[in-house]
Amino acid sequence: MEQNGERYLKEPLLPASSGASPAGASPRKERKTRKVMFSVRGISCASCAVSIETVVAGLKGVESIQVSPLQGQAVVQYRPEETDARTIKEAIEELNFEVDELQEQEIAVCRLRIKGMACTSCSESVERALQMVPGVKKAAVGLALEEAKVHYDPNVTSRDLIIEAVEDAGFGADLISSGDDVNKVHLKLEGVNSPEDTKLIQSVLETAEGVNHVEWDTVEQTIKVAYDPDITGPRLLIERIQNAAQPPKCFNATLHSPPKQREAERNHEIRNYRNQFLWSCLFTVPVFLFSMVLPMISPYGDWLSYRICNNMTIGMLLRWLLCSPVQFVIGWRFYIGAYHALKRGYSNMDVLVALGTNAAYFYSVYIVLKALTSASFEGQDFFETSAMLVSFILLGKYLEVVAKGKTSDALSKLTELAPETAYLISFDKDGNAISETEISTQLLQRNDVIKIVPGTKVPVDGVVIKGQSHVNESMITGEARPIAKKPGDRVIGGTVNDNGCIIVKATHVGSETALSQIVQLVEAAQLARAPVQKLADKISRFFVPTVVVAAFLTWLGWFIAGQFHLYPKQWIPKAMDSFELALQFGISVLVVACPCALGLATPTAVMVATGKGASQGVLIKGGNALEKAHKIKAIIFDKTGTLTVGKPSVIQTKVFSKIPLLELCDLAAGAEANSEHPLSKAIVEHTKKLREQYGSHNDHMMESRDFEVHPGAGVSANVEGKLVLVGNKRLMQEFEVPLSPEVEAYMSEMEELARTCILVAIDKIICGALTVSDPLKPEAGRVISYLKSMGISSIMVTGDNWATAKSIAKEVGIDQVFAEIDPVGKAEKIKDLQMQGLTVAMVGDGINDSPALAAADVGMAIGAGTDVAIEAADIVLMKSSLEDVITAIDLSRKTLSRIRLNYVWALGYNVLGMPVAAGVLFPFTGIRLPPWLAGACMAASSVSVVCSSLLLQLYKKPLHVEDTLRPTDGSDSV
Repeated sequence: MEQNGERYLKEPLLPASSGASPAGASPRKERKTRKVMFSVRGISCASCAVSIETVVAGLKGVESIQVSPLQGQAVVQYRPEETDARTIKEAIEELNFEVDELQEQEIAVCRLRIKGMACTSCSESVERALQMVPGVKKAAVGLALEEAKVHYDPNVTSRDLIIEAVEDAGFGADLISSGDDVNKVHLKLEGVNSPEDTKLIQSVLETAEGVNHVEWDTVEQTIKVAYDPDITGPRLLIERIQNAAQPPKCFNATLHSPPKQREAERNHEIRNYRNQFLWSCLFTVPVFLFSMVLPMISPYGDWLSYRICNNMTIGMLLRWLLCSPVQFVIGWRFYIGAYHALKRGYSNMDVLVALGTNAAYFYSVYIVLKALTSASFEGQDFFETSAMLVSFILLGKYLEVVAKGKTSDALSKLTELAPETAYLISFDKDGNAISETEISTQLLQRNDVIKIVPGTKVPVDGVVIKGQSHVNESMITGEARPIAKKPGDRVIGGTVNDNGCIIVKATHVGSETALSQIVQLVEAAQLARAPVQKLADKISRFFVPTVVVAAFLTWLGWFIAGQFHLYPKQWIPKAMDSFELALQFGISVLVVACPCALGLATPTAVMVATGKGASQGVLIKGGNALEKAHKIKAIIFDKTGTLTVGKPSVIQTKVFSKIPLLELCDLAAGAEANSEHPLSKAIVEHTKKLREQYGSHNDHMMESRDFEVHPGAGVSANVEGKLVLVGNKRLMQEFEVPLSPEVEAYMSEMEELARTCILVAIDKIICGALTVSDPLKPEAGRVISYLKSMGISSIMVTGDNWATAKSIAKEVGIDQVFAEIDPVGKAEKIKDLQMQGLTVAMVGDGINDSPALAAADVGMAIGAGTDVAIEAADIVLMKSSLEDVITAIDLSRKTLSRIRLNYVWALGYNVLGMPVAAGVLFPFTGIRLPPWLAGACMAASSVSVVCSSLLLQLYKKPLHVEDTLRPTDGSDSV
C-alpha cells in the first residue's frame, strides 16, 4: 500500500508562489542560475553580436545569451557552479571587444510591515521612496494590508537600507520575511552560558547539511534557522544542538513561537489610538463644557466670565491651558506626518488636519493675547474647535483600524486551521511500528509517518498509506460533503478526519503545505493593486492642494463679503465677527475633505473579497484578475478534466489483426508509459488489469525508446524494436498509416456515442483500437445554463475528435465547438475572440492548457490540474467544481459593485460635504457645519467605507449543485 503513495511524495498540492521554487523541489537542489550584464564596446553590426553569442553560448554552464548591438549590451544567464562572470567576460575580450562594465543581477525579495500610512498619498510616498533606493527593481505597497513587497539586487542594496528609506519618508518599517527564510524554525536554547557556547552552536548548525542561514538573538537566547526541508528538519537541528555539548555541559533546544507580529502590532495600534482618544477626551470634554455648555447655564457658568487681566477671562485661560496638550502633545502625530509629507513634496490628510487645527488654535491664541493687552477688545476664541477636531479624528482612526482588522478575518481563520500537535509513528529497521509520540506539528519533517484518529485535524499535506476514512475539506476547498480517502489518496493539512483512523506519510511540511501556499497567494493578491485603484491614485495627487485652495477661497469670499456688508449683519452668530465666521467656514472646508475614504475604497474591498474567495475554495491572484473577471463575456472550456471528470477509463477494445489482445495492450502501454496525459494513464491502468485477468502480476511496462509526443494527436515510440503509434486519426495521417473501411466505421460508431477512439498502429499497420470514456461532471449542464443566464457564452475547445466533441457539447448545452485543436491553436482561438472585443476566460487543467490560460484575459485552473496550469492561471478553483467558475465571476461582479459604491460614497461625501462646509446652505437655511462637526464627518466617512467593504463577508454562492449529484471520492466513475 505504501507504494501507491510514492508517486505523490514529490508532487505539490499547489504550485509555489511566483518567484519561488516549486513545492517539493529543493531550492538548493534545483539548478540555480544567475544573470550577468556586460557593457560591450565595439559592436558595430549584427554579425558582431552573432559572433559573441556563438562563442559565449558554447561555454560550459551558459544557459542563454542575448546581445543588443544598439545598446551595446550582453545579458548572459549561467549556472554559477559551472562557470562565472569573469570567465564569460574574458571570452568576450578574446574576440577583441572591450568589456568595461560588469554588473551581476541577482534579485531578492523581502516583505515589510509599514506603519503610519493613512491614505493613498501615504502609500504612494512609500512606494516612491522605495523605488528611489539604488538596486530596488520593484516595490508594491498595500494600504489596507499595511505591507510592502520589495524586489531588490542584494549586491547593490540591503534590507537595512530599504527599511531606512521608508523611515526617512516618515513611516515605520519592520521586516516580516525575506526570500531566504521560506522554511525556518525558531528555537529557544538552554544551557548556553558563554560566547564560546554561542559560537560552537552557530558553527555546528552552519556546517550542517541543508542549513541555509542561522540568525542568533543573544538577548532572548533564541536562534532562527532557515533550512532545506528536502535535506534536514527541526528535529535533526535540535538533535545536532544537543549533541554539540561536551560533558559536563548540556545544551537543550525547544520550539519557540515568536508572537504573531501582525496581530500584535494591530492590537498595539488599536490600543494606541484608543488611549490617545481617551487622553484627548480628558482635556477636550472640559474645554467643550467651558465653551459651549456652562456659559448657557446661569449662574453655574458665570464664574467663567470673571476677568483676570483687562478682557481676558478665566474661561479663556482654562480653555487655552486645556487645549494646548491636545494640540501639541496628543496631536503631535499630525505635525510629524505633515512634515514628512511636505518634505517629500506631496500632501496628505495630516496636512489638512494640521492646517485646520493650527488656524483655529493660533487665532484663538491671538484673541487671548489681544484680550490680555486691551481693556476694550472683545473676541471669541475657538479652542474647542481645535481640541474637538483632534479628538474626533482620533476616534475615527480608532474605529477605522478596528474595522480594517476585520477585513483580514478570513485569512486569519485559514492560518489557524493547522493543529498544534500530531502523532508521529516510529519504526524499527524491519519497518515495524514500535512507538507513537505526540509532537508539535512544527517538528514534522518530510516522509514522517503520522497517525490521524477520527475527529482530529490533518497536520500537514500527505498521502494515505494505510486505512480508510472520510475527510471534511470544506475549510480549504469549500466542498460541503466529506471526501472518501483510501491508500494512495492525498490529504491536505488543516482538514478534519471524520470517521476512520488513517496512517499518512508527510509529503509537504512548513511553508510548502497547501494551506501555507493558499495564505501566501491570498496575501500576494491583497498586496497587488487593482486597476480600478488608479482613479483614487489620480485624485489623491491633486486632492489636498485643491482642498487647501478651496478653503482659502472660502475664507476669502466670506471675509470680503463681510467687510463690504454684502450679507445681513444678523447672519453673524452672537459673539463672532465677520472674520471669525469666515475663518470657521475655511477651517470646516479644510477638515471635512477626506482623502482617506478614497484610498481605502478599493484595497479594503479586495482584501475582503480575496479572503472570502479563499474560504469558498476560489483563489484569486490579485486585484487585476478580480477586476477583469467581472467583464467576462465568453468562456472557453477544455473538455478532458474540465467538463468531464478527468479520469477516463478504457471501456472497450477492438482488434483488427491476428495480434493477441494482451500483446496489443502491452505495446500500447509501453508507448504511453512516459506520458502524463489522462488518456495515457487510462491505457496503462487497463493493461495492468488485463494482465491480472490473464494471471500475470508483473507491473513492469515494456521498455520504449525514441518516445515523442505529438500535441493534439498522440504519441509514438519504439517498443521492443517495433514502431508503435497510439493516437487519433490525425496521428495516423501524419505517419501515412492507411485506414481501412472497418476502422473508419468503428471510429464513427464510437464517436457518435461520445467516446474517444484511440487507434494503435504497429509498424504502420492499424492492429487495434481502445475506446475510452470520460464521464461528464454532474454539474456541467447546470453551470453552462447558468452562464447563459448571466449573459456569458460558453465555447468548448478540445484536441479530441469532432464527433465526440459535438456529442459532449450537445449534452451540456454548448453551441460553439472547436475540435482537433492543439495547445497553440487553443491560444489562437482565444486571440481571435479577443480581436472581436470580447473579454475571454479560459478554464483548463492540463499542461496543454497553459498557453491558453496565459493568453486569456482571465485564466481559471482546476485545482486538481497540473502545476504548470495552476501557475499560468489567474484564478485557481480548489475543489475542481465547475460551479466555482460562476462563484469567481459573481464574486468579481459583487466586489466591483462594492468598490464603485465605495467610490460613490467617498466622492459623493466630499462633493456634498465641502459645499455645505463652505456655507452654501447658510444663506438659505441657516445651516452651518462647525469645524468640530466637520472633523467628525471626515472620521465617519473612512469608517463607513471600510464597513461597506466588510459587507462582502456576507457573500453567498449564487449556484449550489445538489450534494446528491456530487461525486464523493476520487474513484473512477464510468
